[in-house]
Amino acid sequence: MPGLAPTREVLANGVTVIAKKTSTTPAVTLLANLRAGTVHDTTEHEGLAHFVSRTIDRGTERHSADELAEQLDSRGGTLTTSVTRHTLSLACTCLVEDLDEVLRLVGEIVMQPAFPAVEVNRGPGEIITLIRQDEDNPGAVAVEALMSTLYGRAHPYGRRLRGTVERVERIDRPVLQRFHAERGVPEGLSLAVVGDIEPARAIDAARSVFGEWRGGTAPEVTQAPRLPTKGRQCHVVPMMNKSQTDVAYGFVTIARQDASYHVYSLMNNILGQYSLGGRLGDSIREQQGMAYYVFSSLEANLMPGPLVIRAGVSPANVARAVASIDTELRKLGDSGPTEQELVESKQYLIGSMPRTLETNMGIATYLQTAEFFGLGLDYDVRMPDLLRAVTSEQVHEAARHAINPDNATVVVAGPFEGTLS
Repeated sequence: MPGLAPTREVLANGVTVIAKKTSTTPAVTLLANLRAGTVHDTTEHEGLAHFVSRTIDRGTERHSADELAEQLDSRGGTLTTSVTRHTLSLACTCLVEDLDEVLRLVGEIVMQPAFPAVEVNRGPGEIITLIRQDEDNPGAVAVEALMSTLYGRAHPYGRRLRGTVERVERIDRPVLQRFHAERGVPEGLSLAVVGDIEPARAIDAARSVFGEWRGGTAPEVTQAPRLPTKGRQCHVVPMMNKSQTDVAYGFVTIARQDASYHVYSLMNNILGQYSLGGRLGDSIREQQGMAYYVFSSLEANLMPGPLVIRAGVSPANVARAVASIDTELRKLGDSGPTEQELVESKQYLIGSMPRTLETNMGIATYLQTAEFFGLGLDYDVRMPDLLRAVTSEQVHEAARHAINPDNATVVVAGPFEGTLS
C-alpha cells in the first residue's frame, strides 16, 4: 500500500512546512504547531501556555478579534486553538481559493498577536471557571492527583495544564507578550498544509507569509527531574457530593522515541483497548459488571510518559475494582499475552492507521506528530512492519518491567471514605 509521501521543506528562517495533496474535497486544512506548550510554564505562572492559547487569536496588531472572526467566517473558516504539554496549535479549514488569505490571517495571529487588554482581562474569569469545573469533576481530580504524585509539581508533567486560580490571576498582558516573544519564533513553528493543492504551491504560500519572520531559538524541554519511584502509593480524594467514583491508576513508562514504543503500544492495547476494552474491560466491566467505563492509555511523550488506567465505578465497588486491576496486571506480567491477543491487537493497530488518515485534519495531525517526534516522512509505511516484528516475549517482558502493581500509584476521587492498599 503506498504511503502518504508528503513534501517537507524547512524555510531559511527555520519554519518547517509539510504539505500533502489530497483530492477528496476542494478544501485545505492548515495545522500550525508552535513549540509553546505547558512544559514552558513557570512555577510562578502555572497555566500560562493555556492562557496564551485562549487569547492568541483575540486580536492582532492589525485586526481586532471581531475583525479576524468576520474575515474567517466570510470564507467559511473557523479557527480553533488548543494546547498540550509541548505544543500550542491553531487549526483551520478553508476552500482552496481562499488559502492565501486565510493563511495570511493565521500567520498574523501566530506572528503578531496583540493580546488586547480587554481580552486579557476577560481571560482569567473564563479560565477560573474551567478550573473550578475540573475541581468539581472526580475524573479530572483523580488524573491531576495521579500526575502530581507520579512526577511531582516541579516536573512539567506533574503540573495542571490550566494552572491554579492563584497562578492564573497573576498572569497579565506583559507576561503573555514575553511568553510569545520567547516561544513564538520561526524555529518553533511547523505548518501542515493538507488538501486539494499541489505541495509546491502550498510551500510557496507558506513562504510568502512566514518567510520574512525573524526570531530566536526555541529549545525544547526534554529532561526534568521527577520523583523517585516509592513503591505502591494510594491516595483518596473525598468528594462526598458525587454519585460516581473515578479511579486513576498508573506508572511512569517510556518516551515516544524509545525503541520499545511499539512493544508498549501493543501491551497497552491488550491491557485496556483491544476489542471491548482489553483484558480490563472484559474482566471488570463485562464479566463483573463493576465499572461504567474502564480503559488504559499510553501517553509516551518527549519525556517518559505515563501509562494510565481509568475506571468509573460505584463507591461500593472501589476496592474490588482496584483489586481486579491489580489481578489483570499481575496475570499479564506473569504469563504474557496470548497468541490470539497479540495477533488481533497487531491487526487492530495496523488497521486503525488508514482510519485516522481519512480526513485532511487526520492527515495533518498525523504529519505533525511524525514531525514532532522525528519519526520520518515514511513512518506510515514502516509502522506495520514495526508492529509485526514485536514478539510475545517482548510484550511479556514489558509487562513484567513496567506495570507491576507493587509499584503502582492509585488515586480515587469521589464519594469514597475507605482505605486502599
